[in-house]
Amino acid sequence: MPTLKQLFDMSDSVAVVTGGGTHLGASISESLGELGATVIIASRNLTNCKKVAAQLTKSGLKAHALQCDVTIESDVNSLMKSVIQAHGKLDVFVCNAGGSTPDNDFPAASAEAFRETITMNIDTTFMCAQAAAKVMIKQGHGKIITIGSVHGVMGTDKRLYEGLNHKRSSIGYFAAKAGVINLTKALAAELGEYGITVNCISPGQIPKPTVKKEMISRMVDRQPISKMGRPHDLKGAAALFASPAGNWITGQNLIVDGGWTTF
Repeated sequence: MPTLKQLFDMSDSVAVVTGGGTHLGASISESLGELGATVIIASRNLTNCKKVAAQLTKSGLKAHALQCDVTIESDVNSLMKSVIQAHGKLDVFVCNAGGSTPDNDFPAASAEAFRETITMNIDTTFMCAQAAAKVMIKQGHGKIITIGSVHGVMGTDKRLYEGLNHKRSSIGYFAAKAGVINLTKALAAELGEYGITVNCISPGQIPKPTVKKEMISRMVDRQPISKMGRPHDLKGAAALFASPAGNWITGQNLIVDGGWTTF
């Protein structure tokens, strides 16, 4: 029987993290690197990727940076080709890159912005998972991790924003993240026979530095664990799904939210 230490050992693994140059992606990259994986950090902003890769390398971890715009299918295919040429395999693919086009609140929302947000999240997850799966099927194993959101399982509490000049997430973002969560389940059902697991991590409120203090205070007051999430709060979830410890887990959406969705 393997020990817990062995189950979380990724020293022979090659992992790709899209959107890995900032915020949540950087923390996920660090998590996999700390378990021993060789991590390829990819995003449109190569400068950010190189910065994170350099930080991890300085800490004694194995990390590389590659440029990839996941909204462009040829970029995704080129990324996969580069990874296989350099490392010979792909064990883990984290579909972290996503986002939202700024939009007006519903019903003044723009159909164009809605479609763009769907593309940034569902289309990109589909293309990345498809490219990764083609490699992993040949190998007979692999792990795909998608990134959802609490916004994918609930609506917004508009009262949080009353009296504040703070933009809410667009209606398209809620729809897109819900789509990512169920796409994850569909992919898990499709790929299980090939030894491939597919799971989703749905973060709660992990604000960037630009979020105003009053907004943060209101969010803290609303949730059971009275503090905001930080990017490193996702490291454990990423480690579970990416490592051998998660070999018998697939099709799951793990919500990491400080209790935000409990009521």
